[in-house]
Amino acid sequence: MTISFGQQQSFRVVTCFLMRDGLILILRRSNKVGTFQGKWAAVSGFIESYPQSQSLLEIKEETGLEFSDVELVRAGLPFEIDDEDNGVLWVIHPYLYNVISQNDIMIDAEHFEYEWIRPESLSKYDTVPGLQEALERVICEEE
Repeated sequence: MTISFGQQQSFRVVTCFLMRDGLILILRRSNKVGTFQGKWAAVSGFIESYPQSQSLLEIKEETGLEFSDVELVRAGLPFEIDDEDNGVLWVIHPYLYNVISQNDIMIDAEHFEYEWIRPESLSKYDTVPGLQEALERVICEEE
C-alpha cells in the first residue's frame, strides 16, 4: 500500500526476525531489490494484505520455510523511518517467529547471503535503516 504526502511516499512493510536456538536470521540484500542493496536485513516485504498474513508469505518466499515451520512469538508496535535518501516514509511492522523445524533456509533472488547471529551482534552489521529498532520492539532479554 502506498500513501503519498506531497513528494514523499509512504510504504507499509513487514520486518520478520526468525529465531532458532537463540540466534536470529539476517539476510544480505542483492542487487535485484529496489533499495538498500548489499545491506543486511530481516525477512521483509511490502504489505499487500493483513500484516501478519503478509509476514508469513514473506517468510515462505524469502526462506522457503512453510507456515508450519514457524510460530509467532511477538508482533511489535509499528514505527516510522524517514528515509530522506529515497524520499520514502517506511512504516515498519516488526515480527518475531521461532523456527520450530530443522529445515534448511533456501534464500530467494532478493538475497545473496544469510547468517544466524546473536541478537546483540546486530549492531556490528551494515543494516537497512531501523533494523535495530525493529528487533528491540520484538525481542526480550529472556529469549
